[in-house]
This record gives sequence, C-alpha cells and structure tokens, in this order.
Amino acid sequence: MLIGNLGKDPEARRFENGGMLVKFPIATTENFTDRDGNRKENTEWHTIVVRSPRLAEVCERFLHKGDKVFIEGKIRSRQWTDEHNQTRYNIEISADSMTMLGPNPMKGREEEYTGRKGGSSYGGNSGSGSGYRSNQANSSFTSDEDDYESDDQF
Repeated sequence: MLIGNLGKDPEARRFENGGMLVKFPIATTENFTDRDGNRKENTEWHTIVVRSPRLAEVCERFLHKGDKVFIEGKIRSRQWTDEHNQTRYNIEISADSMTMLGPNPMKGREEEYTGRKGGSSYGGNSGSGSGYRSNQANSSFTSDEDDYESDDQF
C-alpha cells in the first residue's frame, strides 16, 4: 500500500490484442527527526504498472502529474542482462487497485464520461476520494457493475 503524488502523467501502451498497460511514477515522502533534533525528509520513487484494462483506462484518463493517489498492489522485481553484458534490476509495483485522493476528479465531468449530467455510477460528488479495484481473476468484464464497491467508484 502506497500513498504518493504522481511524478508525471501516466504513459499508456496499447497492444494489438486489445490489451493495455499504463506506467507512472509516484513519490512517497517520509518526514522524521534525527538524533540531533533536525527535521529530515526522505522521498522514494516507485514505478507503478497497471495491467488491468479498465483500471488502466481510468488511470490514463483521469490521473495527471501532481495528483495524490493511494495504490494497492504487489512488488515485482525483474533481472536481465543488457547489451553490455551487465546485470540490471527493475523493481515496480503491479497495481491491483487505485484510489484518487484530493478533489473529486469527476466533478463537472459526468457528462463527458457517462454522456449525461448529474449523479453517475462512475463517480459521485460525495467525498474526496474515488477508487477502483481491478479484478485480476477476470480481466474481461461483461457488466458495468462487476467490480464496483460503491456508487463513489469508477
């Protein structure tokens, strides 16, 4: 589980088979006081990878640099040998769910996203966070209500 701010807009890749992958970095910051009483700040950068087609669509459409998000997922590490025969490592977070924190991203956009004004099952005006949980077991959804936890969900 991570809470952080996007370092840049999400980058989306679409595949011939209809699949989609979205990547973006988030920064998490930890504030603490050292032994001498000095305030310190430590910022870590994490690469977030979204493979669920519906969650990737939401991330691509509504996330922007600077937005605060809550990400739940799994740590994935990879190792490979590059063209110079050096071993390289990559650690990323494979996101299972994402909640947008801060101002409601759907406010004023219901018509753009759903084709109608007013309350929408994709996002309401009732809170500061909007979330979405992907369904890893079934990535081909047939119903709009498959994966929504409440009316405030995407």
